[in-house]
Amino acid sequence: MSLLRRLHPLDWLAGGLLVLGALCVATGLLPTGPAADVMQRIGPLVVFLATVIVLAELTGKAEVFDVVATWVARAGRGRYPLLFCLCVLFASVTTITLNLDTTAVLLTPVMLALATRVGIAPVPLAMTTVWLANTASLLLPVSNLTNLLAADRIALTPSEMAATMWAPQLAAIAVTMACLWSFYWRPGRRGETRYTPPPLPRPADRVLFRVCAVACAGFLLAILLADVPLWSASMAAALIVVAAFWVRRRDALRLSLIPWRLLVLVPGMFLVVETVNAHGLHDVLASAMGSDNGLAGMLRSAAVGAGVSNVLNNLPAYLAGEAAIPVGNHEQLLALLVGVNVGPVITPWASLATLLWFERCRWHGTRIDLGRFFGTGFVLAVAGTLAATLALAATS
Repeated sequence: MSLLRRLHPLDWLAGGLLVLGALCVATGLLPTGPAADVMQRIGPLVVFLATVIVLAELTGKAEVFDVVATWVARAGRGRYPLLFCLCVLFASVTTITLNLDTTAVLLTPVMLALATRVGIAPVPLAMTTVWLANTASLLLPVSNLTNLLAADRIALTPSEMAATMWAPQLAAIAVTMACLWSFYWRPGRRGETRYTPPPLPRPADRVLFRVCAVACAGFLLAILLADVPLWSASMAAALIVVAAFWVRRRDALRLSLIPWRLLVLVPGMFLVVETVNAHGLHDVLASAMGSDNGLAGMLRSAAVGAGVSNVLNNLPAYLAGEAAIPVGNHEQLLALLVGVNVGPVITPWASLATLLWFERCRWHGTRIDLGRFFGTGFVLAVAGTLAATLALAATS
């Protein structure tokens, strides 16, 4: 009973979805054939998710993110506009290379600690993290689980996906920067006019720091240049880091490093969505998005993806939307991907990364005004999704 009382509400949500998904299969609402197909499809995704989070958690414990954040603050030289650009770059690169959930889980506390250390307002840094965790997740398959699903459907390697999505990604980041500066970073919103750069970083264990930094760099190079399967690249990098910690800081290796909540949530969510999709949602979405593979169809698909993501969650929104798009309509599918990646910034439950971000902010004691979060997120969702979709259409 004490264990049950310690469970977080997100743990109950994850467990409830898995139980509900299992009941759907047991009762025949979801036939075993489609259920098996779904589980086979997400198997590599689950392995990737588990290993990349372990890699990121241990990299954080080795102070790689803290050191980079301190370098960013020092490079800003006490000037907010320069610090703003560097924070955008830091959050974008982390999301693109290490997954949006990693940005939410690890970069959020680093950014909030940085705000405390240099004496600046925490909310601008917090909003930079959560918005770019979503809007900067278009470029590579590794950046978002939805990307992995889309890359599988249209057979894009990481380098091919980057060549396809670079323009939408740049457009999404540019709009995000404009919204961040207007709503949170401009004078009068951020608090102080200047900040004091922190002292030079000194990692406690330089060996662990270097091993983790090299492992992350090798992981990125492997997926970009060698086009190896993402799950195998993340597993190899995680094993290297785990081995280093086994030698130097064995006490840091705990079962809690494994993202059990995500590993329970993802299969349950996929099973439930597949069931709902088979009982009416498919027809509704197919009608809403249409079958036009041109600009009009792309705009409709992106809008539906963004809207459903904020009502439900971006993973179910992508799965249901993908099933409603004709197989050969690759541009329409990529536009849906824009909607479910850039659009989920209005509601706290629109993406798992946003839920994790809210949890980290609450733990740090940073108060997020929900009214302002909804309002500014709506502006970003509309403008960012539109700009990225038009950029995709222009370069397709």
